[in-house]
Amino acid sequence: MGGKYRITGDAYPRMRRPRKRRRLVLAGVGAVVALGLAGWGTLQLIDVFTGGDKSAAAAGHKRACPTVKPAVAPAKALPKPAAVKVNVYNATTRSGLAKDAAEELKKRGFAIGEVGNASKEYDKKVPGTGVLLGAPAARNGGFTVLGTQLAGAVEKTDTRKTGEIDLILGTKFKAFSTPQEATAAMTALTKPAPAPSPSC
Repeated sequence: MGGKYRITGDAYPRMRRPRKRRRLVLAGVGAVVALGLAGWGTLQLIDVFTGGDKSAAAAGHKRACPTVKPAVAPAKALPKPAAVKVNVYNATTRSGLAKDAAEELKKRGFAIGEVGNASKEYDKKVPGTGVLLGAPAARNGGFTVLGTQLAGAVEKTDTRKTGEIDLILGTKFKAFSTPQEATAAMTALTKPAPAPSPSC
């Protein structure tokens, strides 16, 4: 080669392609964006499983339920057996049942009123253990106290103004609850109950 294109010296130009820096920059930016999205998605998942507490999620801990001393509901005030007057009626075909039942209730501290056979409305028409019949106010105490002595008794109210309760013995009546069972039932009714604990 001659003329003005004559090559002199011993250095030759390199023939490889120039580096494409633009591709490298784009690849780096893409990697950073991908890592950012992955981290954001992870934080969102933690946020869901920790109930939205971002500070707890960042620390990797669950939200702790605050320690609260459980409240205690006041005990239900019930009358003593001596304050409950009971009329005992026999609605079965067994003779002397009302008298025997009245004597047992008297031993247990109840005040006894009338004792005899049930009226036509109930005579031989009480298939269960018995019926407790009284004024609506008896539901607040008298029925509960007397009910501890006779499991399965049905409660009914009428228009009477007095506080006594009629105990009408039914065909399935065999005996009253044992004194121990009645005492346990009464204790459970008068024992203070813990109030529901706050939910977290």
